[in-house]
Amino acid sequence: MSEQINERRRRILGTGLAGAALVGTGLSELARAQSAPAAAFGETHQVQANGLSIGYVDAGPKNGPPVVLLHGWPYDIYAFAEVTPILVAAGHRVLVPYLRGYGSTRFLSADTPRNGQQAVVAVDIVAFMDALKIKQAVIGGFDWGARTANIVAALWPERCKALVSVSGYLIGSQAANAKPLPPQAELAWWYQFYFSTARGVAGYEQNRHDFNKLIWRLASPQWHFDDPTYDRTAASFENPDHVAVVIRNYRWRLGLAQGEAKYDDIEKKLALSPTISVPTITMEGDANGAPHPQPAAYAGKFTGKYQHRDISGGIGHNLPQEAPKAFADAMLQVQHL
Repeated sequence: MSEQINERRRRILGTGLAGAALVGTGLSELARAQSAPAAAFGETHQVQANGLSIGYVDAGPKNGPPVVLLHGWPYDIYAFAEVTPILVAAGHRVLVPYLRGYGSTRFLSADTPRNGQQAVVAVDIVAFMDALKIKQAVIGGFDWGARTANIVAALWPERCKALVSVSGYLIGSQAANAKPLPPQAELAWWYQFYFSTARGVAGYEQNRHDFNKLIWRLASPQWHFDDPTYDRTAASFENPDHVAVVIRNYRWRLGLAQGEAKYDDIEKKLALSPTISVPTITMEGDANGAPHPQPAAYAGKFTGKYQHRDISGGIGHNLPQEAPKAFADAMLQVQHL
């Protein structure tokens, strides 16, 4: 994999943190988004956890009730650029880390496997909370971030006060993923099969900017984001380990890549599809073009206080960025179900 970082995009990230216009959100919130303050975050910080130097935003009062917000692929911390100030205004400390392979998060050793299996990303977040001495937080996320939040809530419920999960229950296993889907469902996972080939690895390495922009359009067909909005996030894909982590994640799902043995016990627990007992709100946009389960299929996995919310207005896969008020409301309300 190439180790070269596109300096131009790194500069875009730096200036974006100082302030770039927040536009291109879902149709129902477009006008408000266009007038929103540009600087939602401020500077990023770094903390060492689980063999990584994790880049993260830390907003709001340090003694405020903590929330942790987790992005997915191919997105980054800017998915929560408008959610964050809403939660800060409500008195919360908001922590938004770059997942491994994104933004300023870096591996501390060249010898560490560039692993992307589901267990390791969850362990990263628990270690991240440990490093910041966060005993418990409300955790929310979408895509990889929702899966990670699901795992923390299922296996370490004492660390998760409450959960907001876009597209519901996303914990999987290699055995479950080995079962074929109906043809239309398989078609939706086309990129997973592309990544299983050498051609796909080379193609993603060479074309990640345009590739991920295509994913944004397919996953959120009614989200009219502009180029500056996309480019602000695309800078994080120039992380030197991004391609390796993404490819390993999707290949691991299909049993085409080995996970690390030290996470085998966690994966065995996850393969049993553990239930989630913490208070939970699941959410789904009405225009999600990415593969996702139907709410009825996962409602039974949440055994504690539970609510599902369908969000209308042409909202796609990146629900926090397309409907930030709806997501922030869920984060605030899930604690009081």
